Amino acid sequence: MIHVSALIDSLGGALLRQVVSGHRDQISDVTLSGDPSFEHSGGLVLGLGIDSTAAAVDLLNRSDRTGAAAVILKAPFADDPDVAGLATELGIGLVELQPQASWTHLVWLTRSVLDHSTTLAGSEIQRDPSGYGELFAFADAAAAIVSAPVTIEDADSRVLAYSELQDTADPARISTIVGRRVPDRIISHFRSRGTFRRLQKSDEPIWVDAGPDGVLPRLIIPIRAGRELLGSIWAVDPGPVPDDQVRELTRTASVIALHLLRLRAQSGAARRMMADRLRAALLTPDHETGLRLPPGPWRVVALADTGTDEPPDYRVELWESVMRRHGWTQPLLTAIDGVPIAVVTENGAPRTTGSWAWLRALAAETSSYDSSVAVLAGMPAHTTKDLPRSRTEATELIHLARTGRVASPATTFEEAWHEIVLARARAALLTGRTPLGEGPVQTLVEHDAERGTEYVTTLATFLAHYGEPKRAAHSLHIHPNTLRYRMKHITELTGLDLNETRLRLAIAIHLTSVLDARNDTKAKKDLTAGDVTARSSEGGAVSEGPTDQTSEDIP
Repeated sequence: MIHVSALIDSLGGALLRQVVSGHRDQISDVTLSGDPSFEHSGGLVLGLGIDSTAAAVDLLNRSDRTGAAAVILKAPFADDPDVAGLATELGIGLVELQPQASWTHLVWLTRSVLDHSTTLAGSEIQRDPSGYGELFAFADAAAAIVSAPVTIEDADSRVLAYSELQDTADPARISTIVGRRVPDRIISHFRSRGTFRRLQKSDEPIWVDAGPDGVLPRLIIPIRAGRELLGSIWAVDPGPVPDDQVRELTRTASVIALHLLRLRAQSGAARRMMADRLRAALLTPDHETGLRLPPGPWRVVALADTGTDEPPDYRVELWESVMRRHGWTQPLLTAIDGVPIAVVTENGAPRTTGSWAWLRALAAETSSYDSSVAVLAGMPAHTTKDLPRSRTEATELIHLARTGRVASPATTFEEAWHEIVLARARAALLTGRTPLGEGPVQTLVEHDAERGTEYVTTLATFLAHYGEPKRAAHSLHIHPNTLRYRMKHITELTGLDLNETRLRLAIAIHLTSVLDARNDTKAKKDLTAGDVTARSSEGGAVSEGPTDQTSEDIP
């Protein structure tokens, strides 16, 4: 069983487009419009043979009576106002099959996705959900046609398969196979000749001449599904190729296109099934999801950002792409409340794919060109029932990351513990039943506002360096005598006895909440309990006596 929207996403825009979203969204089977056996609920009805608006309307009515989830029609009937209007009225999904796609291919792909999702529902998700190995057979077949080494690559120049034939392989091809990706210098060579631009726009075979460092000529065949480029076949130095062989290679590309569509659809179903199970495990401690994880303990990681407003789906896909490119073939990724969430193992070195050390190293590398990266980990979860707790801890760090109060680009709950304590205390102060507006800190806030003094910052710095007045004065860029005079005035205003330990703690927490609020709305600069920088009109450090003081500072 699979959702209509998930099926459309899996097969891609090259095949399907949703016109109307229905009330029943789960597909349990796929049937043809003329098949009497489609008389059951949850079906996906394919409008094969529908050649008029009246026939489309009749099919929608019949499908609604049987409880079908959605109906697929070809243009122009899917866009017909009468048809779309009826689908909206009935609450049945309406999907358009793109004009260049065939019903046969759609049946094959849809059945493959449904069968695969059914298998996933009752078994462990496999890391290789389908036969990418079959692509190697296609590569061998293509190599046999032109008697030359062949690679099959995706649209991002990642190598999917390569032929056994090596007789005329050049260094570029060897490094491509070893690294499973075309080297950057080789990509630059082909890009300078307009190869990738032609691949995006044309269905025609492309010849590329020899290049530097022993790069041999190439024959390139685009692999497309409609207007979408899925990949390409690259044949090394095939020499003059007869037209009939080029046509045969082009036909092979069409078969590979269908295979890639099926693999992508199945992989999409696998990822969505895994994401749903992972989301359930992270939200409900006792929920039986059937999710299989690598050996624990684990950390739940919020993949937040500090400066972008990209949609959550885009950020999940971006992180998945980055993780896959760095070796994690099936990342444990999902999204909760708009935040991409990953589960990694606690143990492992920076080279251990899928571990916290590996993700931390990846975040450091990514932050070199994207400073908005924030990878925030909860404390280790030793059982699956601990995963929701670890997720809550990870997401609690997001606000601290966005206000610059935790280490960037990656940190753990333990490392940010003191900031968490202060943030929770601040939240309690702000949400308490009775506000603390009449306390001693508020007295200083009002005095600063009325007289232009810096008593709030002075007291916070004094407490941060308690027992070390010279350090506190140096941090404030004032003379120690000025600090003593201010503290005398502060105690007179508030009546505080700072010799009491618990009183100092309460004042320090309240001062932190006030200064953090200023930081959030104004400067957004780092403030810590050990070093608070005063932004005041008072000048530099004084060596001989109090200077640059307000009238209240003068003894």
